[in-house]
Amino acid sequence: FLGNEEAAALGVIERQVNKTGGVRGRQIHFVIQDDQSISQNSVQLLNQTMAQKVPIVLGTSQVAGCGAMLPVVASGPTVYCFSPGIHPPPGSYMFSASISTADYIAATVRYLRVKGLRKIALMTSTDATGQDAERSIDAAVNAPENGGAVSLVDREHFNTTDLSVSAQIARIKASGAQAAILWTVGTPFGTLLRESVQGGLDIPLITSAGNLNYAQLEGYDSFMPDNLLMMAAPWAAPNVFPNAAFKKYVAGYLDAFKAAGIRPDEGQSLSWDPAMMVIDALRHLGLDASATSIRDYLAAQKGWIGVNGVYNFSAIPQRGIGIDWLVMVRWDKKTKSLVGVSKPGGEVL
Repeated sequence: FLGNEEAAALGVIERQVNKTGGVRGRQIHFVIQDDQSISQNSVQLLNQTMAQKVPIVLGTSQVAGCGAMLPVVASGPTVYCFSPGIHPPPGSYMFSASISTADYIAATVRYLRVKGLRKIALMTSTDATGQDAERSIDAAVNAPENGGAVSLVDREHFNTTDLSVSAQIARIKASGAQAAILWTVGTPFGTLLRESVQGGLDIPLITSAGNLNYAQLEGYDSFMPDNLLMMAAPWAAPNVFPNAAFKKYVAGYLDAFKAAGIRPDEGQSLSWDPAMMVIDALRHLGLDASATSIRDYLAAQKGWIGVNGVYNFSAIPQRGIGIDWLVMVRWDKKTKSLVGVSKPGGEVL
């Protein structure tokens, strides 16, 4: 799901930039390679790219792939990973797209606490995505702002290849949980949703914004619960945010996709800001810019407006945006759309 959407966004950017003169008079083209969501392939493709002396790489899409690439680029090239789940060290050659999964989860726990839903069950996949989420959930539950008011009453795991999670759902139901965080991305999420409904788990279900994919969610309509929530980046509910320049930028972003016949969701947003920021860097630095100069240019950005917020890399190295640019959204089955249900940062409306 994500890879196809990210590639589609790059196509929209390519056409938009080339219509307005390209970069310093040169037309641009994104060369897209498929690592099949296998981290070894990510590294192999990266090595092939490095052999061509390419200074900047966009992607990959998953935590494991980005994590495998990180030590390879200790001296460059600059890599802008599309996964929010990777946490590159400050000053490194890797940047991470959108808002950190740690912030997504911290804002989620804040929202649940303020709503009075303080007994939480957790189900995570056993892959790198789930492991990163579980660490972040433990940190959020134990954060000072929650003051011991939130507890994990059940903790479940599953493999992304599992065809059934009925036993885990039954244990969550028996735990007395008031809400459940189901953290995985893509096809396995369909398994969790289907068996949650079949198992009668009638509590708010919260998942990763990596599942904020309209085609995916509409495909699950026959077993979609009434109370599916996701903490999302601000493009999903821009009216919640007071920044007029940001809202204007998002409107232009949506118009660009409407002209292309695409309804953008999470995947497009993950690749849009990194690609546009890199184009901005090349326009300022020139087409022969080195990996180091591109890295330094990105790291110096403050006040850069994108669809995921207003960036300040001095405040948040390697990422630029944080928890204040998040909003909780609910999936409305009837309208097949997102409804903002929180203030910025997860505070309840």
